[in-house]
Amino acid sequence: MGEFDSIRPYADAEVPAVLARLLADDAFLKIITQFGFPRLAGPFGWLLKPLVALRLRAKFRHVRSVADLQEHIEGYVDNTIERATDGITYSGIEHLQAGKAYLLLANHRDIVMDPAFVNYAVYHAGLPTPRIAIGDNLLQKPFVSDLMRLNKSFIVHRSLTGRREKLAAYQLLSAYINHSIRNDVESIWIAQAEGRAKDGDDRTDSAILKMFHMSRKDEPFAEVINSLHLIPVAISYEYDPCDLAKAREMFIRASTGSYNKVAGEDDKSIALGITGYKGRVHIHFSEQVSQGLEDSKQLAAQVDQQILSGYRLFPVHYLAYAMWSERDPLLAVPDAAELFAAAELAQAQSEWQRRLAACPAEQQPYLIVQYATPVRNQYRIKAGLPL
Repeated sequence: MGEFDSIRPYADAEVPAVLARLLADDAFLKIITQFGFPRLAGPFGWLLKPLVALRLRAKFRHVRSVADLQEHIEGYVDNTIERATDGITYSGIEHLQAGKAYLLLANHRDIVMDPAFVNYAVYHAGLPTPRIAIGDNLLQKPFVSDLMRLNKSFIVHRSLTGRREKLAAYQLLSAYINHSIRNDVESIWIAQAEGRAKDGDDRTDSAILKMFHMSRKDEPFAEVINSLHLIPVAISYEYDPCDLAKAREMFIRASTGSYNKVAGEDDKSIALGITGYKGRVHIHFSEQVSQGLEDSKQLAAQVDQQILSGYRLFPVHYLAYAMWSERDPLLAVPDAAELFAAAELAQAQSEWQRRLAACPAEQQPYLIVQYATPVRNQYRIKAGLPL
């Protein structure tokens, strides 16, 4: 057994066997059938599932590698992405060079779509897609684990409770990330902090940065980070499909002091994040970080500067900021009408009012903060003020 076998993505040689296992998994086939035939899957699922399995086996019978698989599913992924958006743009892709691996450290708003959009940008730029960090809390069903590891995902063990077990897991994770970039020349995508930034405040957890160094403690922190070619990535959604659910969670947490997820809540978030309307989406790749490498807190501040500056602000962000009770009077934030065409602004106002109307009055401040916070953060950077 290899050192990283418990967390790594599947290798090319494992692909045919894992595909065969997936296509025999009743739970997986049920979901695929429901997705493809939402109206018929209930009464006729017993008949449709074998037909779906037969069709999938025929489609994937020649797949022998991860690259083959990504080539086969690329059209489906693109279609799913494009159906739920009004267009995807990206900038800074020129900072990624062919034949070089990077540590892509990104803000985190959606469980599945954040890395999917980065993959979309990288794939369509003709570059290899990165390996994707995914928490084991999302891999509760065997077929989900198989599916993600087939698509270059590796496992982050977040459900461990013992201090010694956690330390060993992070040591292994650190070693794997370093090995992937330096030995395999395979890029890594990982979120800047554990959990989604539900309040729109994208901040880097310095503990994540310390983890990158754990497996190379005998080397200076700056040298280790420099060797990983750290690229901050800002992912901007015009609209978050899960914004109402996030507002509800924040309200309950603020009111009661805690929030307990119900069974299947993560699954619903994943499904809504994939299929829900997002408006426009923009992905910005910053230059490789070359300053503030001396320690994790300085580095976190540098990454925050890059991600918050690269975040694209849409009309809805300015509309929310104008309503925000905590907006900063020191910041010269222009009115949305000064920045956007009348037709674009009118469309945004209509969608924003629709979302506000769907949100209970007591939860609306938590909806507003999600869209207003990126404005405050970006304009504080522009003004040279501390974040």
